[in-house]
Amino acid sequence: MPLTGLFNALGRRALSFVGELGAVAIFFVHGLLLIFLPPFQIRKIVQQVYFIGVKSVLIISLIGLFTGMVLGLQGYYSLVKFGSEGLLGAAVALSLLRELGPVLAALMIIGRAGSSIAAEIGIMRISEQIDALDTMDINPVRFLISPRIAASIIVFPLLTALFDVIGIVGGYLSGVVLLGINSGIFMNSIYNAVVWADVREGFIKSLFFAAIVSTICCYQGFFTHMRPGGFGARGVSLATTSAVVISCVLVLISDYVLTSFLM
Repeated sequence: MPLTGLFNALGRRALSFVGELGAVAIFFVHGLLLIFLPPFQIRKIVQQVYFIGVKSVLIISLIGLFTGMVLGLQGYYSLVKFGSEGLLGAAVALSLLRELGPVLAALMIIGRAGSSIAAEIGIMRISEQIDALDTMDINPVRFLISPRIAASIIVFPLLTALFDVIGIVGGYLSGVVLLGINSGIFMNSIYNAVVWADVREGFIKSLFFAAIVSTICCYQGFFTHMRPGGFGARGVSLATTSAVVISCVLVLISDYVLTSFLM
């Protein structure tokens, strides 16, 4: 009997997980399709591009700069042991373009914008603003979710590109300005090592991360009232925490899966 109870509990957990996964997938597809159906939410998309993208530029630039500088320092002291410090530029650029750029940019956006999205929509849910939209025959998914998904798909690749460029500048500052590597050697190693496939891989990852982050954060906020852990302010706090944690975990898991397919 105890073993049967264990299997029953595992089965319920598995079915609940599959059901939740299916609900999230339907939520994303619904929101994505409404982007392309009139009436179009151009103004709201622009507002969300400003909120998610423009307001994240400073933190993305700052983290990108110091990430590149750390890569330059660590890479130099690792490569100099093998007499290969001339490859520092390639090491920094490839690390940023293929891996660190899209992942760290996504994590920074989750912390700055994703948590805010979940909290904002959650507060709208518990204050019955979403119910009011339904009452006025306004589709809340079209009005609230689709603009955020569209804006995320637009800004994630742009912020990833910004992170990559500033990160390479940071690597240049560490390697060339601070450690004395020849500037021509540093830039030539980047030119010889980086190909379009490296840039494309980072952009593909950023698009997947955009879909994951926007969907999870919106979903957690939209269904705050259905959380078993609490309602009201507690429900919003739990939804926001879940949105950040789940988004970060899924970004890292999907990064591994995408890397396996794109390598």
